Amino acid sequence: MTLTPQKSGWIELICGSMFSGKTDELIRRLVRAQIAKQRVAIFKPVIDDRYDETYIISHNKRRIRSIPIDNPNSILEHLDNADVFGIDEAQFFSNSIVKVSNKLADVGKRIIVAGLDKDYLGKSFGPMPELMISSEYVTKVLAICVKCGDPASYSQRISSESNQIVVGESDKYEARCRNCFKPF
Repeated sequence: MTLTPQKSGWIELICGSMFSGKTDELIRRLVRAQIAKQRVAIFKPVIDDRYDETYIISHNKRRIRSIPIDNPNSILEHLDNADVFGIDEAQFFSNSIVKVSNKLADVGKRIIVAGLDKDYLGKSFGPMPELMISSEYVTKVLAICVKCGDPASYSQRISSESNQIVVGESDKYEARCRNCFKPF
């Protein structure tokens, strides 16, 4: 049984590897909030323009309009306009996303955050560990390993870039299980 807070806000975190369905799950929850006539504000990092500049779009092509931002503090400008806040690709934001999420929850808002928990080396990614600690609910989703079909929790970089942040999809990454993952 899952309890839903009645007198406070809360943070829900959806994490996992590339191709695990994080954005699909985020969109599903946000659409349900809209159906329930809750006011929703959705944000994504400006850097994530893989499919579109203003929509969050899953690999399955589900989409929902969002506001691209550079700085998580700009989310607070929408405090009075929404009850539910959706944030995609949280790993690309600075650690200030944790403070912003907590501030929203502290004033009674529901925050739904999605992001990669591990980078291409299998190490924790950006603010995700702190978001996990702050969240009331954590959902870890898994992909399917492209090599063997086992559950995959790693994002194998298949391109030659070595920066931690390289935005891409199947041209740069594959979902891999623990055994098939090969860090650089």
